[in-house]
Amino acid sequence: MDKKVLIIEDDANIVELLTIHLYDLGCRIVSETNGQKGLAIAKEEQFDLIILDIMLPGLNGMEICRKIRQTDRLTPILMLTAKSEEIDKVMGLETGADDYLTKPFSVREFIARVKVIFRRKEDSDALQDAAPASSVITYSGLEIDLDKRKVTLNNMRVELSPREFELMALLASNPGKSYSRKRLLNLVWGYDFEGYEHTVNSHINRLRGKIEDDVSNPKYILTTWGVGYRFNEEL
Repeated sequence: MDKKVLIIEDDANIVELLTIHLYDLGCRIVSETNGQKGLAIAKEEQFDLIILDIMLPGLNGMEICRKIRQTDRLTPILMLTAKSEEIDKVMGLETGADDYLTKPFSVREFIARVKVIFRRKEDSDALQDAAPASSVITYSGLEIDLDKRKVTLNNMRVELSPREFELMALLASNPGKSYSRKRLLNLVWGYDFEGYEHTVNSHINRLRGKIEDDVSNPKYILTTWGVGYRFNEEL
């Protein structure tokens, strides 16, 4: 597989466990126990996956994730924590993490999550039900370049997180098609986060805040009441 993985985790036993099984997947491992130092490594080097604990000395995982996402919107992040409260899971995903595991977790589940993340990274087409004929989609002042992962509105670039872009790309590639929140979680996050469909609402709200003139009367991303969301096919 030859993937490079950064583990930022202060529990030596967990680092050793993850390292053993990532080696079995053919991964090269870099590890750091301090949050501030781990963030510096994440900014200096390129990785195929960052595994990030929330409770860390130096700088907590939530803040590290936010800082990484300020400059790196593509590298997958898998967050680990001993906390099990629902709000922590939602916060982790909304901060920009791609997936979330609560300690203690099974090795089998960890490997499954990592494989899903790698598969999604290698095949971005899996995020779409049908690939558009062109890599650039244009709707009434809004332009989405799927290859460059770039969105512009009235010739001004719109900065989106990876999940915001993927939501936009999926909906805009299939105008008029309504998606349930659970379906969007499965397609965009690549995993079935049972019970956390409302994290989609938060991402949609932030996305609307960046592209809509009036979020209370959206032009591009519409709500299909009782179902979920769709992209306006009448633009």
